[in-house]
Amino acid sequence: MNPTPSPVSAPALPRPRQQYAPVHPGPMRASPVVGGLPRPRRPYGGPVSPPIGGRLDLSGPQGSRLRAVVAAVHRICPEFRAVQVMRRSGRSVLLLGAIGRSPAVAKCLLDHSPAQVERFRYEIAVHRAFVRDRPPVRVPRLVAADPDRCVLVTERVPGRPAADRRHPSDPPAPADLNAVLDAVRRLNAWRPSAGRFEAPIDYGRRIARHHALGLLTDRDADDLGKLLHGLARTGGRGQFCHGDALPTNMLLSPVGPVLVDWEHAGWYLPGYDLATLWSVLGDSPSARRRISQLAQSSGRDARDAFLVNLMLVLTREIRACETAVQHTMRDPDPATGTDRPGRMSTGEEQRLLLRRLHDDCAMARRAVRAAVGTR
Repeated sequence: MNPTPSPVSAPALPRPRQQYAPVHPGPMRASPVVGGLPRPRRPYGGPVSPPIGGRLDLSGPQGSRLRAVVAAVHRICPEFRAVQVMRRSGRSVLLLGAIGRSPAVAKCLLDHSPAQVERFRYEIAVHRAFVRDRPPVRVPRLVAADPDRCVLVTERVPGRPAADRRHPSDPPAPADLNAVLDAVRRLNAWRPSAGRFEAPIDYGRRIARHHALGLLTDRDADDLGKLLHGLARTGGRGQFCHGDALPTNMLLSPVGPVLVDWEHAGWYLPGYDLATLWSVLGDSPSARRRISQLAQSSGRDARDAFLVNLMLVLTREIRACETAVQHTMRDPDPATGTDRPGRMSTGEEQRLLLRRLHDDCAMARRAVRAAVGTR
């Protein structure tokens, strides 16, 4: 079958199948985790909130909560001196500070629901595992952690995010894209010690859930099931992935890319990180072509795993974007209730993004069906 011009199309002739040895016993099963959902007051795909300038304000009602957060940090790291709030959401707060002359960051959980506590503790476990088993990419050094109170303190690595928003409107510079893809390749090729990391996705359950939500058609679910069955039959092994490999989670520093926010790291079908990058770089066709070629370079199994990941990532993005659009329709602008003149409204941006995601999903759907035909 000849490949279509789509950047996610299946190759015409698959390369010789690579034989894999299983990395860990049993299928990839764990409690399903849906990450990357938008914060209630932040437009999905909108710009990353810049750090809040000035000294840390501990006065007023909000200050009492921040004082409790700072106290929790001081219990495990008395030398930490908080300077300002870098980011705050309903789920967590990120404090910029210093330990002596060394810049540091403290992340504290605010939403202590069981699912969020479990995910935060897993992120701490990942950082602790990195102390014993160092990954081939730069990660912030662990300083202190408290799983009981859900506090994590790491060094602050200087650098700029590879993108200023989840779905960047400007194509990444060639040098930035090269650095990001090189970091992802090195991480995905890493084989850490067995038993230290979980498999965050139960693929069969995730497909069934998206099907029940109407994000996947009956044929989509059937086709993805066939690809999963084929991958299981050939004994394909898992690949270690960051799990949320967005450009906003990659800092470009003088020493190379630094990956942050490791709460979704673990074993996935090959190509999950590449599928995540592909899904958010919709305004860069050349970047998508490179990602697709890289994902399919190892043959048919790698292609099929990438397509399964891509369908699940895109449908997750669609669901999150639909939620954000509905929220914007209820509350167009928290500050004024109106759109500012001379500027595309947040709701319009989200609707355009949603339309593009649906087009991307249709493209991926065609590629999946072509891949099923080669099985």
